[in-house]
Amino acid sequence: MSLPLQFDLKVWLGCLCIFGSAFFFYLATVIIKWSQIKGLQIDPAFFVFARFLLGFMSVLILMAITKKKLKVKKKRYLIGRTVGNCVAVYCFFKGVEVTSVAQANILNMTYPLFITLFSWIFLKEQRDAIAVIIVILAFTGVWLILAPEKMSFHLNSLWALASGISAAIAIMYLNLSRRVHDTETTLFFLFGLGLVIISIVFFNKIHIPQWIELKYLVYCSLVSIAGQYLITLGFKYVTAIEGGIISSTRILLAAVLGPFIAMDPVLSVSGWTGAFLIFAGNVYLTVRKTRQ
Repeated sequence: MSLPLQFDLKVWLGCLCIFGSAFFFYLATVIIKWSQIKGLQIDPAFFVFARFLLGFMSVLILMAITKKKLKVKKKRYLIGRTVGNCVAVYCFFKGVEVTSVAQANILNMTYPLFITLFSWIFLKEQRDAIAVIIVILAFTGVWLILAPEKMSFHLNSLWALASGISAAIAIMYLNLSRRVHDTETTLFFLFGLGLVIISIVFFNKIHIPQWIELKYLVYCSLVSIAGQYLITLGFKYVTAIEGGIISSTRILLAAVLGPFIAMDPVLSVSGWTGAFLIFAGNVYLTVRKTRQ
């Protein structure tokens, strides 16, 4: 009896961690929007740089305190996770800057759909016709978010959708990496290598910030790092698709809270329909995968 109970407790811990990460990731985007409302023009790359810098410092401090050492077993998983995450975070923050907090979060949360789609393409044993049909229906929701009543869309919306695609790749690598790497090793590469990549690609966007800019950079980074720790810990106990569905609660958080704390416009009927289709698709795919 003790083994099943222990297993269940770990699964619940993983679920709770991923739900917490969903809230913190949403809060990070709200902070970015607050900086815009304040009149600050902080480039999304600067927010990503600050996130990785503080994250890397926190990992180094944690490893020094716990006397943990790096245990690299499959470097390609760590690199794939880091590159995918860098692209996903930048596109996500860019989407928040040029659209709305709600739209960016909802489109970012298409990554469970892309995980299913990629699994169908690359893994023959996971090909499921019904799952593909559900994905297609969910992508109808994506279209409703991108192209509402006027049936036309702004190219700016593609930033957030690109974050969903790259996040799917990052999460799949994370799920593989967590099978052989501990939390400290995973986060060391994520923040350390991510910091190097962002510094090289966006070196002209990084400067010594003013005091008010520094506050928003630090606030956004701290909640993002908390979310990153939680999602990394959570995926030790749940699968990629299960974690994806729990993270999907961010869709509801963004849709409901956006007008109140992020000054977002209220979602239209098509927007709510699209959000529901994406959320429902994620839920169905997770339940179906679990039953199988």
